[in-house]
Amino acid sequence: MTSVEEGRPRPLLARASRRWVRLLPWAVAFVLSVALLPTTIVVLTADYGLGGGLASALAVAQAAPLLLAVVHPLRAWYVIFTADVAGALALLTVDFEARLLWPFPPMGIVGYIGLCLALGLRERRRTLLLVWLATAAANVGLGFAAPHAFGAKGLLLTILGGVALLLGGVLRERHEVQRRLAEQETISEAERGRRTLLEERARIARELHDVVAHHMSVITVQADTAEYRLAALPPDVREEFTSIAATARESLGEMRRLLGVLRNEEAHGELVPQPGLPQIAQLVEATARTVGPVEFSPCDAEVPEAVGLSAYRIVQEALSNVVRHAPGAATRVSLSVSAPVADGGDRLTVLVVNGPPPKPSAAPLEVGGTGHGLVGMRERVRIIGGTLDAGPLPDGGFRIAARLPMTETDSP
Repeated sequence: MTSVEEGRPRPLLARASRRWVRLLPWAVAFVLSVALLPTTIVVLTADYGLGGGLASALAVAQAAPLLLAVVHPLRAWYVIFTADVAGALALLTVDFEARLLWPFPPMGIVGYIGLCLALGLRERRRTLLLVWLATAAANVGLGFAAPHAFGAKGLLLTILGGVALLLGGVLRERHEVQRRLAEQETISEAERGRRTLLEERARIARELHDVVAHHMSVITVQADTAEYRLAALPPDVREEFTSIAATARESLGEMRRLLGVLRNEEAHGELVPQPGLPQIAQLVEATARTVGPVEFSPCDAEVPEAVGLSAYRIVQEALSNVVRHAPGAATRVSLSVSAPVADGGDRLTVLVVNGPPPKPSAAPLEVGGTGHGLVGMRERVRIIGGTLDAGPLPDGGFRIAARLPMTETDSP
């Protein structure tokens, strides 16, 4: 519960989320000061027989610094500890009854316990140990000068002060452990999200590698065979085709060297042709056998391989979410081509909508989600220059709508 901002100590419990908890140390310190100040004066004068002026000075020195203890408990301890020892020595100058506590009257013990609790909430173990040793040494040392029999009652300040220091230290360390755990959980969640994003980018890069490699290979083959397929090519045109083939082959090699490291040698399944729009029907049919009927509106439009692959992955992730979170819910998958937009070109609209799960259904496979699937969708859509809108519906369902460009675009 130590708290220092820009070199200035903050009050005890200043980081608490609730306002009444933040005000609690001030309230306790105020109540103790107001209650102990007049009580100490009355007891020291009426019961112990100390002079009014000296009793008032000791009362102020022992009670007022409790307000300082909310922000600077160690500084307050120096003042109060000195005042308590001075008060014990002052009582040696008067004749008081043996039944009264000495060297520290009850009011001083109560204030000192509150001070020790504040010290425990702020200071480290070494400081707390030194405070307790100083308290014990002063208590035992004064015992040798006791005007009456010195017994266990005379050590109350040492015993109760030690308990308060221990309690405050335990509470402080428990708070520190909880704070560090919360910080670590926050860092871990951020790292998990970043790792998921990087994994999805790597997966997209591998898939785009396959798509681009296919096109580059076609360009290379067509350029290499042009002189055999086309009769009577002029020499300069033949040299141009040869240059195109060489450039395409070199670019293909560079791309494979840069992106080939993203392939997992054990992931043999990724070496097969990547799915596109035609395979979505099979995906919907397989999902329908798992969660129930799925309404599907196909689209036969010709789209780039990267767009078709992205549409397939979006539908795949959306249907997986239905299986995990809303088994048995009515689901609709729609593929359509929208009219040209302001930035030019038609858009492929991918729409996946599911209703709330039916009441008498099995429990969902997952109660909560991490949102990593949506992160992957947004990253995939962003790379090909599309847009994604995803969110819950008022009836408890969920809607995912993606608009993908029908032509190749540069990633933002």
